[in-house]
Amino acid sequence: MGAILKNWQGFLAALIVIISCIGCSNVPSTGYNPWQVINIPTNAKLLDIAFTGDTQHGYLVGSNTTLLETKDGGATWQSLEPQLDDNRYRFNAVAFVGQEGWIVGEPSLVLHTTDEGKNWSRIPLSEKLPGNPITVQAIAPNVAEIATDVGAIYETTNGGQNWQAKVESAVGVVRNMERSLDGKYIAVSAKGSFYSTWQPGETAWTPHNRNSSRRLENMGFSNNGQLWLLARGGQVQFSDPAKPDEWLEVEYPELSTSWGLLDLAYRTPEEIWVSGGSGNLLRSVDGGKTWEKDRYVEKVAANFYKIVFFNPEQGFIIGDRGVLLKYNPQTTTELPS
Repeated sequence: MGAILKNWQGFLAALIVIISCIGCSNVPSTGYNPWQVINIPTNAKLLDIAFTGDTQHGYLVGSNTTLLETKDGGATWQSLEPQLDDNRYRFNAVAFVGQEGWIVGEPSLVLHTTDEGKNWSRIPLSEKLPGNPITVQAIAPNVAEIATDVGAIYETTNGGQNWQAKVESAVGVVRNMERSLDGKYIAVSAKGSFYSTWQPGETAWTPHNRNSSRRLENMGFSNNGQLWLLARGGQVQFSDPAKPDEWLEVEYPELSTSWGLLDLAYRTPEEIWVSGGSGNLLRSVDGGKTWEKDRYVEKVAANFYKIVFFNPEQGFIIGDRGVLLKYNPQTTTELPS
């Protein structure tokens, strides 16, 4: 009985140490903050951002038919009011190639512009379209690709007049989906229990079991095609460059506090940024081997849902409740108190 009691006392002591360490962070600081908080005239949930052929001219989209425009590289934004039948649309994604742009959303919606957004026209979609469009890729003039929240992928080559199914078989409701530069897709299931992949030429998605007991949060591609994943518990993992079907060891950029990692993006082939809940933002400058934390943005009261880099000098972080951060390493940012 005494031995059992001592064992329990030892277990409780270890548990107390673990609990007391939660919230502590031994991750080194970046030492500076390259992110500037931008004032946005909306509290709606922002979902995507894109720029025209002019890097100064761009658009933000989000819930409640939110559409905002910038003409100064994202420093300031102005609300626009699309001419739609009501304001209940959720604009999921926006993309441009030169002056031609696309917005997709739900209920099932595609908008198209050929003059950098001065005028938008609604593209009719079939009532039989499986699911609602959640991603759009502007590939070339008159050529675009959309994917729905159940895995249907369609392409137009004539400015939206007709759409050709590239894959119609449903993969199931997805949590998120990403397209690589060479046209491959990866989608995480709604519950994070598995993921699926598709590449041009295939007729159906290929399902994959997750490689740990932790539920998947997000997945995507690096510019060279390497896969990355974020899983519950603050896990980051990369595919093996030499063996694409295998995964490298799991990493924990910040074991004590990074349980809510939400997105990952490459600024350069070696510099990676990872965002999460409660203003959590981490950076690696060696391809994910070591990590440091941007502590200057911890005061920003938002979950950082999406990171986008259009080039090494132009990037944005999208947060909830109308929060937007702009990459600007030359500016010292005064953060909210």
